[in-house]
Amino acid sequence: MADTLALLPPLADGLWVTLQVFGGALVLAVPLAIVAGLARMSRWRLVAWPAVAYIEIFRGTSALVQLFWFYYVLPLFGLALPAMLAGILVLALNSGAYGAEVVRGAVQAVPAGQREAAMALNLTPLQILRRIVLPQALPAMLPPAGNLFIELLKNTALVSLITIADLTFRAQLLRADTLRTMEIFSLVLLIYFAVALGITGVVRALERALRARRGERA
Repeated sequence: MADTLALLPPLADGLWVTLQVFGGALVLAVPLAIVAGLARMSRWRLVAWPAVAYIEIFRGTSALVQLFWFYYVLPLFGLALPAMLAGILVLALNSGAYGAEVVRGAVQAVPAGQREAAMALNLTPLQILRRIVLPQALPAMLPPAGNLFIELLKNTALVSLITIADLTFRAQLLRADTLRTMEIFSLVLLIYFAVALGITGVVRALERALRARRGERA
C-alpha cells in the first residue's frame, strides 16, 4: 500500500498539467463553438463559409495529426509554438468544431414561430438571440456539451506526444522507471474517471439551475 501511495505525487504533478491543458482548451473552445455555430447559420456566405470550413476540417481530421501539424509543421513556416500553447490551441479548435454543431442543433430546435413573433415586436436579431433563443437553447446544449467536455479531458492525453509532462506522460515515465505497469495505469484510469465524474456533476448542476430558472422540472 505504501509503495502504491508513493506513485501518487508524480501522478499528481501530471494531473495538474492535464487540468491546465483542459482548462485552457475549455476556455477557448466554448466561445469558439458559440461563434462558429451561430456563424454557420448566417445568411451571409462570407460569414457562413469560413465557419463551415473550420468545422468540417477539424471534425474531419484526426486530433493527433492536428496536434503534430501545429507543433512540427508550423515551425517550417516560421511559426514555432510552445508545446503547451500548441496543445491547448489544437484541443480547443477540435472541441470547438464539435461544439459548434451542438450549438447549431440547439438553436435550430427553438420553434421558428417564437423568432417570428419577436421580429413582429421589432426586436433586433441580437435581442432575439439573447432574450428568446439562447435561454431556451442553453439547457438543450448542456447534456451533449458535457459529453464533449469529457471527450476533451480524454484528448488531453495526446499532448504527452509533444513532450508535455501531463498525467499520461508522467505515467509513462513512472512505468519506465518502476515497471509497475498495472498499478500505475490503474491509478491513471481512476484519476481520469474521478475528474470525468466531477465534470459530469458540474454540468448536471448547471442544467438543473437553468431549468429551475425557467421554472421547469429537472
